[in-house]
Amino acid sequence: MRHRKSGKKLSRTREHRKAMFRNMVTSLLERGRIETTLAKAKAVRPVAEKIITLAKRNTLHSKKMVFSFITKEFIVRKLFDKIAPEFKDRPGGYTRIIRTHTRRGDAAQMALLELVGSEIAVSPETGEKSEKPAKSEKPAKSEKKEKAPKSPKKPKAAKAEKK
Repeated sequence: MRHRKSGKKLSRTREHRKAMFRNMVTSLLERGRIETTLAKAKAVRPVAEKIITLAKRNTLHSKKMVFSFITKEFIVRKLFDKIAPEFKDRPGGYTRIIRTHTRRGDAAQMALLELVGSEIAVSPETGEKSEKPAKSEKPAKSEKKEKAPKSPKKPKAAKAEKK
């Protein structure tokens, strides 16, 4: 029986699962959003939110705890300097899961796991904020591109003569 057992195993060993979660949380904090399967997104979400909650405390102990999970120094610095202050007044719910499509190979439900407020991207190298470009509008029906003319085909009679 599975009484009082929390979390999904995701068909992985404990070590593999921990490494996968570390990599996914690191990528999420670096890029602001990641695309993964729905099951993985639901499993990683609480881990990512706990890391952000630790960063909001901004103490030496919380920094050491975050460093024990995320090993890239520039991402930890970004977390404490840029991401955590944005969520200062928010009591939780730092991430959102958006279902996107079904993966073609194995029909797995795919999802986007993103930080709330990730509409503004922060580059990992410079730390500068820049708004993401707006989606381009589709051209009106009258403004559609004209198709290139097709090459003329030889008449069937000419083909018959060659044979």
